[in-house]
Amino acid sequence: MLQLTVLREQTEQVIAGLNKKNYKNAAEEVAALLELDQQRRQTQNEHDSLQSRANSLAKEIGMLMKNGEREKAESAKAETSELKQKTKALAEQLSSVEDEIQKALYKLPNLPHESVPAGRSAEDNEVVLEHGTIPQLHEGAQPHWELIQKYDIIDFELGNKVSGAGFPFYKGKGARLQRALINFFLDEAMNAGYVEVQPPILVNEASGYGTGQLPDKDGQMYHATADNLYLIPTAEVPITNMYRDEIVPVDKLPIKNTGHTPCFRREAGSWGADVRGLNRLHQFDKVEIVQVTLPEKSYEALEDMSQYIQGLLQKLELPYRVLRLCGGDMGFTSALTYDMEVYSTAQGRWLEVSSASNFETYQANRLKLRYKNEGKTQLLHTLNGSALALPRIVAAILENNQTPDGINMPKVLHPYLGFDKIS
Repeated sequence: MLQLTVLREQTEQVIAGLNKKNYKNAAEEVAALLELDQQRRQTQNEHDSLQSRANSLAKEIGMLMKNGEREKAESAKAETSELKQKTKALAEQLSSVEDEIQKALYKLPNLPHESVPAGRSAEDNEVVLEHGTIPQLHEGAQPHWELIQKYDIIDFELGNKVSGAGFPFYKGKGARLQRALINFFLDEAMNAGYVEVQPPILVNEASGYGTGQLPDKDGQMYHATADNLYLIPTAEVPITNMYRDEIVPVDKLPIKNTGHTPCFRREAGSWGADVRGLNRLHQFDKVEIVQVTLPEKSYEALEDMSQYIQGLLQKLELPYRVLRLCGGDMGFTSALTYDMEVYSTAQGRWLEVSSASNFETYQANRLKLRYKNEGKTQLLHTLNGSALALPRIVAAILENNQTPDGINMPKVLHPYLGFDKIS
């Protein structure tokens, strides 16, 4: 959530940043918010002035009574009673205005970092680098949705029967490949200094607001209405909310956590190869990495996270590229995002498998996640990255490593799998 002080003191920069994210009516909404803020401050000043007068009168009444000036004391009491009514009305008005301000702030996305390229869609993203060689497949190579049927390792029809579209069953070597990837990703993260946590997969409304999924992604989250709990779209939500309402000692920074969870997303229905098979699911597994850092260290941390995720892709022997997302393609809460995409040779296209983002103070302001600097409380920076999301990684492994007599598994996974080929 943007800070009011930033809106007041850097109004033009805020509007420019919102425009870069293609946020509609940026100038009008910022102006309306600043007007509400002015109203809030005026109401607060009036309330405080009347409250101060009431406090002074309370002291005077005691002195007047002590001096036998009953008539003046009664007059002061009457004025005090009137002041109490006015301050009560102002307090209610202040609460109403503050609620309006909070709702308006929740609607505004984070401001993009200066390095974010302008643009409206994925076509405007900046390619930072490409790594690896795209394999040459044998004649008759198939996309993963054909391979999983051929080798009977993932069952979409059974998932549709039991749950619905987008909830597949993983079977036999397909299930073992899932488990191997999860364990490999967690082991790598712990070796890189991340502390593993196993968080809940249902979170309360406060947690959804804390990391910015609410109200922005309300319609895309599965909602257990009886208990007002939400199924998580990513482990980022519960892991980052571990530090909500905390003042973190500087000597405990940076905080580095990792966790594996299933993730749930009510993706809008569509047709075509872009969403076929494992390309888009309602439930999938992912290992997440999360950092909480000092503000001056956060962009160094983001680069480290990007390098770490690239290292995983290199160990899996997958060709990949790194994108710096443009303003129009960035997430609501992000200040700067790198996307990592692997090349799916059978599909002939790039598949997004990870995003690594710096949120600067946007989440921390919602979370009230702070540290003390020379006695002054300040907001920390939060970051997260997918390390990695499994479905498209599995799709690329199956497609890129297929041969006429089976699918070779990446060498780094052999100790986890107990086999080196699906056949």
